[in-house]
Amino acid sequence: MHGTRARHTQLPRADAAPDHQDGVAEGHIAGRIGPNAIIQTAEALRLLHGEEAARRVFAAARLDTYLATPPAAMVDEAEVTRLHRALRTELDDDAARAVSTRAGRLTAAYLLAHRIPSAAQRVLRLLPARLASRALTRAISAHAWTFAGTGTFAARPGRPTIYQISHCPLCRGHHGDHAICDFYAGTFETLFATLVHSDAHAREIACEARGDEACRFEIGW
Repeated sequence: MHGTRARHTQLPRADAAPDHQDGVAEGHIAGRIGPNAIIQTAEALRLLHGEEAARRVFAAARLDTYLATPPAAMVDEAEVTRLHRALRTELDDDAARAVSTRAGRLTAAYLLAHRIPSAAQRVLRLLPARLASRALTRAISAHAWTFAGTGTFAARPGRPTIYQISHCPLCRGHHGDHAICDFYAGTFETLFATLVHSDAHAREIACEARGDEACRFEIGW
């Protein structure tokens, strides 16, 4: 598949973290996002609103088949964009944001259970929060291609830690008066609260949906 590959860059005036090359390693496919963006959204819909609501939202996104057969590999980012658009179309704003947040938290729980080695988790929990946040940020930056798709991810470690996604797939094409990328905020907050500091919190302080230049997340503790 051809296309612009997801890139990690440093935010301006960043407290420098270890460098990462632009682009991704061979075999990483731009324009694809990990299947949890769909699987956990379905689970969150079922938990919060029931099976019928899940069917209604997935039908609006033209992703009905994923309810019976969840994706087992990376998915086209356009499907994730359609699903989050359908959430906002079929549910009221508060409900859509709650589902998106729960899906992000469920995604983080999956990563903690299946993708982040337990030994690494133990080390992070033993480190001072400042050092743990830097280590976690390096890991998230290295894997940004799995959740940002053709967007560009940037990070500024520190307290607070700042993450930024330009050309964000979650709110692409949406125009409104408030930030709506709660899936990412829920994921980041759960990872930080588990691995960095129990009082960690994340909030989206800028969003392309409301006309900002990028979607920006502030994670503090």
